[in-house]
Formats: sequence, structure tokens, C-alpha cells
Amino acid sequence: MLDDATRSAIALKKFSIISPLINGQVTNMGEYCAMAASNPIEMPHYGARTYSPKTISAWYSDYIREGLDALKPKPRSDKGGTRKITTELEDALIKKRKEFPRAPVTVIYDMMVSEHLLLKKDISLSTVTRYLNRISKTLIDTPEEQKQLRRFSHEKVNQLWQTDVMYGPYIKVNGKKVPTYLMAYIDDSSRLITHAEFYLTQDIISLRHSFREALLKRGIPKLLYTDNGKIYRCQTFEYLCANIGVTLLRAEPYTPTSKGKIERFFRSCRLRFLSTLNPNTLTGLDDLNNRFMEWLTKDYQKKSHSSLNGQTPLECFLKQSSEITLISDLSIFNEKFLMKVERKIKHDATLSLHNCLYETSPSLADQRVTVKYDPEEIEHGIPEVFLYKEEHLIGTAKKVIFQDNAHIRRSGRPKVSKVSENNNVIKPETDALEKPINTFAYADIN
Repeated sequence: MLDDATRSAIALKKFSIISPLINGQVTNMGEYCAMAASNPIEMPHYGARTYSPKTISAWYSDYIREGLDALKPKPRSDKGGTRKITTELEDALIKKRKEFPRAPVTVIYDMMVSEHLLLKKDISLSTVTRYLNRISKTLIDTPEEQKQLRRFSHEKVNQLWQTDVMYGPYIKVNGKKVPTYLMAYIDDSSRLITHAEFYLTQDIISLRHSFREALLKRGIPKLLYTDNGKIYRCQTFEYLCANIGVTLLRAEPYTPTSKGKIERFFRSCRLRFLSTLNPNTLTGLDDLNNRFMEWLTKDYQKKSHSSLNGQTPLECFLKQSSEITLISDLSIFNEKFLMKVERKIKHDATLSLHNCLYETSPSLADQRVTVKYDPEEIEHGIPEVFLYKEEHLIGTAKKVIFQDNAHIRRSGRPKVSKVSENNNVIKPETDALEKPINTFAYADIN
């Protein structure tokens, strides 16, 4: 049974195959599908497989119709059942094949039986033969093809953005000096900085925030070119880009010249901004970003560029406004930018996230769900998270406020009687306290 991470990896691989069709990089769809299907495709979990042009065309149609989720493998109809070759047996067979690459399948099969790794009555020789034949291509080491470095430039805006991280000045936070990091995005055609901002960390939360700001300001690019930094290689960022239709490209390791435009901007930033900045006068991160944005707006964005025939980056970008695809539906856009994690709801209908306890409907108890949330709310406490099952919204969970629970009467407790001065028992005037009160608020979505 495929887990969610594997299904997402498969969807991302399919997206990478059809992304030239989505972004208009090819003129003949049939020829491209035939070319893409001419060689085996290394698919996560399944290994090298050959697909027909019709299958690749179907991936494109599915994506256009239903988005990235349509590229995920559908759950098995016999989900929860057993398979002939389990994951443990797969690992053992692969290990044996790598250890004895020239041995016949019959020899490997006899080894597995003699070592009690499988039973003849459960797994036949033909089953093992079919499995090893299927994965044989993935176990063959092929020489690495010779790489070529090519200069490139796009004619239209928002066809390609480049992004990278630059170390900034140290600032004082709570009396302690801490480093800053500048995350920037540059349009390949106009050299416009679509967004740039200093952060105290270079993690997925900062990357997500900076990329979101760039998209809201300047529209959606077709391609995003990055290096091989850890934050750019995480599946969360890959899935985020694919979910909004952006193809993520990575430079070859140790080739900084392939990102020459963003590196050139960083050089300008050091020479024309950081060289004139006195870090001792900074009052904090907001002060640093305010000064940087003032320099970026008045200096870089409005300074004539030699490669733009004397135009400024802002002028060049705005002249091609017809090529800009702006965010049309903010609610859908925000939903696609939610972070997601897997959680199992406990028997008391609660789950933990970032050291906080959340409660949902009792009907969801003991179920494994995908939790989606806005990470920018972590610092102040996320009030509500969204629960998904097979990519369908099934409910929400709200943060537990323990102080409020201490003053809420639970159902099943005895009534409290009042006693008068002469020790006569006075019954409560109302039975309202006897009625069960929901300890927490939750929402059910049918």
C-alpha cells in the first residue's frame, strides 16, 4: 500500500514529465509525448517503467481537469489486503540480486528458501522471476552522461524566475547578535526583483513566505530555477510549486554561473546597499527590511540595465503586462499554500501539532488523516487546522484552551444543592447544569 509521501512523489514525477506541455515549451503535443515515451521513466516506488504516448497525454489531461491530485495513484480496490511479495521480501530480493548480480533467478530463489526468507507454498518461482525481471533495469549501473553548460535567457516575463539565498548582516535580537538571510527572486527576462526580504532563518517557513509574497506581487511564473540547497530539495516545496503549476528546475551542483542573474543582483546588493549600511544603527529585522525595500524600490528597480537596452527592470516588466498571470482567487491560492503533515487522531478525538492539542469530532477518532495548516500562525498559536482524507476535506480541529475547560461543567456529575442558614437543603432552581455541555467546539463537514 502506497503512503501519502510516495503517492505525492509519483505525482511530482508525472508533473515533471508533462510540465513542458503545461508551460507551452513544446509546439506539437503528439511528438513530445512520443519522445517522452521512447525511453523508460524512473518512477518512484515502481522503478524504471515504459509508458505509452497515450498514457503521458492522459496525465496532461488529468492535470488540466483536476490539478496535481489527479496525478496521484488511486487507492487500491483491495486496500488493506495482502500481496504476494511484501516490502520486507522486496528488500531481501533486491539485496540478494545486488550481492549476486550474475546468479540465475533459480539460485536466488533457492537461497531465499534455504535461509527461510520465503516459503515455497506461499511464493512461487515464477512470482520471484517476474519481480526480479521487472526491477532488473533499475539495478544496472549506467555511466553518467556528459553534461553540457548552456547560457539561456527568456524573451517574455514570468517564463522563468531564479531564486537563491544570500547571507546578510548580523543584527541584535533580545540583546544577542544573530545572522540574517536574504531570500530573493529575479525575473529572467526583465531582471526585476519580484520579491526579496531578509529573514532570521533559512527554512521552509521563510521560503514559503517569500515565495508567496513574490507570487502575490508579480504573478505566477512558469519555471522556477534554484540551486541544490536543502530547503529547495524538500518535497514540501516541490509539492507546493507543482500544486500551483510552477515547474521547479535545479542547477547542477557546483555550477554557480548557471544562476548568474541572481548572483549578479546579490553583488549589486552588497556593493550598493550593504556597503552603506551601519549594522549598529539597526533596531531589528523590520528596520533592516524597511531600509532594504527603500533601496530596492528607488535604486535597483529603477536603474537602467545595460542588457535591457537602457530600460529599467520595472519598465521592462510592465511593458509585458499581458504575459502576467495574477492570482485570481485568493481563497483557493491560500488553500494550496497550506502546509500538511500526517497525524493519527487519538481515541479521545484529539491530535497534537507543534506542541499544541487540538480536538475534532468524535466520529473521526482513531483515523489517520492529513492535517493542513498555515505555518505563519505557529508563533501566535494556530486556532484551527483542516483535516483531509484522500484529498477530501472531512473536518476541522480547534485548539484546546485548558483554562476555559477548567470552568466548564462536565456531563455526568451530581447536582450541587444549596444549604440555607438553618441547614435546610435548597434544590437548584434550574436543571440547566445537568445538561451535557460540549467541552470543545468542533466542526463536521459531511
